[in-house]
Amino acid sequence: MRALLAFDKFKDALAAPEACAITADTLRSLHPDWQLDLCPLADGGEGFCSILTKAAHGTLGSFTVTGPLGTPVVAPIGFIAQEKIPAAARQLLGLEAKNPGTIAVIEMAAASGLALVPLDQRDPWQASSLGTGELIRHAAARGVTMILLGVGGSATHDLGYGALSALGFEALTSTGATVVPPIPARWPEIVKLRGTLPDSFPALRIACDVANPLLGTQGAAAIYAPQKGLRLGDFARLDHYSTRLAQLLCLHCDQPDTLMVTPGAGAAGGIAFGLMTAARAQLIPGYTLVSDWLDLEARLAAADLIITGEGRFDASSFSGKGPGALAARARALGKPTYIFSGTVTAKSFPGLNLHAITPPDLPLPTALLETPIRLAAAIAQAFPADIATPYDSTDSTQGPR
Repeated sequence: MRALLAFDKFKDALAAPEACAITADTLRSLHPDWQLDLCPLADGGEGFCSILTKAAHGTLGSFTVTGPLGTPVVAPIGFIAQEKIPAAARQLLGLEAKNPGTIAVIEMAAASGLALVPLDQRDPWQASSLGTGELIRHAAARGVTMILLGVGGSATHDLGYGALSALGFEALTSTGATVVPPIPARWPEIVKLRGTLPDSFPALRIACDVANPLLGTQGAAAIYAPQKGLRLGDFARLDHYSTRLAQLLCLHCDQPDTLMVTPGAGAAGGIAFGLMTAARAQLIPGYTLVSDWLDLEARLAAADLIITGEGRFDASSFSGKGPGALAARARALGKPTYIFSGTVTAKSFPGLNLHAITPPDLPLPTALLETPIRLAAAIAQAFPADIATPYDSTDSTQGPR
């Protein structure tokens, strides 16, 4: 039996490599004859930088930058020789095969992530993407030919104004004073912008799987700001100021307002929009990039069994997210797939086995602490030592009996 172990993160509980390692250790104790292929996934959020950098044999540097609420944080940048990137991923990025340059990999979550903000301090009016811009600036100063930014897990809704302030843009009041930081709480003061990026600035790619526009009922404020602390009833005000600041940025950068309705413009509190407008960033499909980068197609083909999961598996998991996209591809290849998640609300389909590892009445803080133990127990229950062939059901959420 050859099993592909390809977990994404369990948010606030387990990193993707840890989930893969726990599963591997459990399976080795029960099935020492199984061949295990560990392939941690990343969706642009936590782990994106380290997973891609290690897979391409790059180097990781650590940089002290400004966190989402203004306190210092240490965040990584991966530096990778272009020729080390798999050909399919290079093509998706638009890199010339013969170019000997270096690319930088950055994850927004490490500098401006929601996990960096205590629960009682989460507030998109106050959070800034400044630290992400500082990472971009550090990478550019090192002469890279391209910067690849993963934007999952952000704490912000500042349209990238914070990041742009780190890159030389200034937001000004009616008297010409600079608004620092240009967080949404201070947007009413901003009437003018100043600054541009040099023509020599590295190409910028944003790994993004969401299709939300910037504004409206499917935009960044409506869909994502509530989980970042937006208070009930504040949506209209935040969306109003988002519209004005977006129009101001388009006018300053001589870019069309239609960028606001571009699918994906609303990613990570609108930083995708801000960097597309001011830095000519291009969006690329995150799961496709990660799949090409990690050679997932070949690893799927070689596997008899797929084991994956993440913190929560719901209907949205089939909209481009790692485990859901992996399960859909495995289904097309006729490979049985097992998904282990803290909570499961998605519907199954033939060949897909869903396992919720956390009792629904368990308090969240306890559930997070117990995730490693519960994941190991769920794996052992699904694949006991005396199993002849992997358990297969299309409607399980608790594992075999």
